[in-house]
Amino acid sequence: MAFISFEQPERYNFAAGPAMLPAEVLEQIREELPDWRDTGHSLLEEPFTSPAFKQLMAETEQELRSLLAIPRHYRVLFLHGGASAQFGLLPLNLLQPGQSADYLESGHWARKAIAEARRHAPVNVIASGAEQDFTALPSSEYWCLDPDAGYCHITSNETGNGLQLPDFPELPVPLVADMTSDFLTRPLPVERFGLIYASTQKNLGVAGLCVVIVRDDLLRAPPRGLPAAFSYAVQAKQQSRFNTPPTFALYVAGLMLRWIARRGGLPAMAEMADARSRQLYRYIDSSGLYLCRQTHAHRSMINVCFQLADDRLLERFIAQAANAGLANLQGHSAVGGARASLYNAMPALGVARLVEFMKEFEHDHG
Repeated sequence: MAFISFEQPERYNFAAGPAMLPAEVLEQIREELPDWRDTGHSLLEEPFTSPAFKQLMAETEQELRSLLAIPRHYRVLFLHGGASAQFGLLPLNLLQPGQSADYLESGHWARKAIAEARRHAPVNVIASGAEQDFTALPSSEYWCLDPDAGYCHITSNETGNGLQLPDFPELPVPLVADMTSDFLTRPLPVERFGLIYASTQKNLGVAGLCVVIVRDDLLRAPPRGLPAAFSYAVQAKQQSRFNTPPTFALYVAGLMLRWIARRGGLPAMAEMADARSRQLYRYIDSSGLYLCRQTHAHRSMINVCFQLADDRLLERFIAQAANAGLANLQGHSAVGGARASLYNAMPALGVARLVEFMKEFEHDHG
């Protein structure tokens, strides 16, 4: 194959996470890391109890509240670990003894959340996309909801299956959402949710931090057996400082929030996400080599999953793309195929380069 040659070699990281960061954010980290805010030492060495770090936490929370228009009766928590830790902490924090929870089975990550929740409480699967091999999402009108459930859990975007919920229903029970992969990519009706959680390594920085937005009425004393550090109520009371928070990840999240705000906030992020994904889907759908099995109405704007008509070409496609500066296009290990993750930091030029490469590869192998 004749590789695409760019006058100025560029690299674009299509990894599902940790994801690429904007060049200017990386540059700011590099400049500030040795001497943060003229303290004479690195942010990595800053005590989390210091006035300077408390100010950083307050600024980061305010930036997030402003972008999402978070109502006053919701708390913002900055917690250790990723979304997977919340799979078990949700039933332990939100359910009363003997109470069950509703879950939408939408793909790989929803299944993992269901399996972990079942270790702690009864779970009712309200609908499943398994019959369609997770190429579509069940409409909310067909969800078999339990009016006495403690909460209803959804995964707003399935990174491995390339599916995304287009909207969010109003439910009689608290709606809980894992938004890790599409958090801050579009405006949200926060008031429809009881709790939103998201790891930060997709659109909000680096791994190690999980943001939890929880309505005040869902905060309750930790049940017996739940360590205080894992209690939403305890962490809310202590302003996410019951134990040392992930200081560096929180600092990077603040930089990312300001980067998003400077570019027009969530409406601008949604417009760019739509443009990026449309360009890629348009080419895939016109191609004779690549195919996307996901239903059009439920295709993710963030994680574009696709296959090659000849599976034997997949390994060569991934390798040659990497050599052309297009890294980490392999699909999820449980799903297979290829995947281009188009988070907020992915520039339009990155998608253009990917489409150009795919056309060249199809010309040589189609």
